[in-house]
Amino acid sequence: MEYLLQNFDVNFNYQVHFTTHLFDPANDCLRNYLHTQAATAYRKKLLVILDQGMAVQHPGLAGQIATYLRSIDGFDLAPEILTIEGGEAVKNDLALFLSLVNAIDKYKIDRHSFLIGIGGGSLLDLVGFVAAVSHRGVKHIRIPTTVLSQNDSGVGVKNGINFNGKKNFLGAFAPPQAVFNDSHFLTTLHSRDWNSGMVEAVKVALIKDLAFFNWIDAHAAALSQRQMEPMQELIYRCAALHMQHIGNGGDPFESGSSRPLDFGHWSAHKLEQLTQFALRHGEAVAIGVALDSAYSYLLGWLPEQDMHRVIQVLKTMQLPIWHPLLEQQGNAPSPVIAGLEEFREHLGGQLTVTLLRALGRGEEIHEMDTEKLYQAAAICKALQ
Repeated sequence: MEYLLQNFDVNFNYQVHFTTHLFDPANDCLRNYLHTQAATAYRKKLLVILDQGMAVQHPGLAGQIATYLRSIDGFDLAPEILTIEGGEAVKNDLALFLSLVNAIDKYKIDRHSFLIGIGGGSLLDLVGFVAAVSHRGVKHIRIPTTVLSQNDSGVGVKNGINFNGKKNFLGAFAPPQAVFNDSHFLTTLHSRDWNSGMVEAVKVALIKDLAFFNWIDAHAAALSQRQMEPMQELIYRCAALHMQHIGNGGDPFESGSSRPLDFGHWSAHKLEQLTQFALRHGEAVAIGVALDSAYSYLLGWLPEQDMHRVIQVLKTMQLPIWHPLLEQQGNAPSPVIAGLEEFREHLGGQLTVTLLRALGRGEEIHEMDTEKLYQAAAICKALQ
């Protein structure tokens, strides 16, 4: 039988900028980038979607954004800046998703124009998905405003919304055109969002970079006290590790079942869902990191003192390490542990979970022992 074979490569590249007061007229960071994207033959359009919480915490921000963007040659700003609620709820709102797609149509945002998302990770996930499915792909720019989105989700290639109670069930891999991290936006974060965002740095350090974990351990108290200088370094180093993995990992669009950067996440996603997102994503991940560190200890991979060290860092950052849903519920199993099969389905094949062979060194396994998971949960409960 005859057949034709097609093979091609697509090159993606994007910059992640680190700045402060991004929309100050004296700050040329975003202006200079857009100048490189302007066309001589026609004017491109810009549509901004802004987190309502940011608009409240930073009075006059929407007007400042509009003034800044209207001053850039070669671009026309849409007549309105769309302000929507932030947080996980936006990823559960199909009507909101469709309204933003309609806005793309209404304001004629074509494939040469830019959709700009300004907010936390949930808003950026939604905006990126809107961009990915409109016109088969509208360019989008991310401006993350939380610790979690600046050091992790905002610099990656994944976008998505929740569906049928399952996190990120609908989504697309669509790299941003550029990312702009403004540290000034972090100054108004709630303490829970400040602290919970740091866990992604703990996670990536534990599986990839012992020196970075040692640095986090030494600075955990200062970080939890909202000192900006160490926070800026943590965000930069964490973002760099995530980007290195995406670029050098060989599977940036996760076509296989291996997801090493999801250390601690198999239980975290289920905890978020079961608590109806009362737990912040980072809080759920902290519990997942503690659980999987304890499990690594029970396997004989991680020395007991190293397990305690991981858990102490999380506690210093004022993060939870246990939740009652990790226990059996009467005669029923823990709904979190029972959700392991659901995680396998989400991966689309073989169960693959990253554990700690040592601090700074992750290793994948393909099955987990239920009894050991309950033992690990009991350790976390005792140490909380």
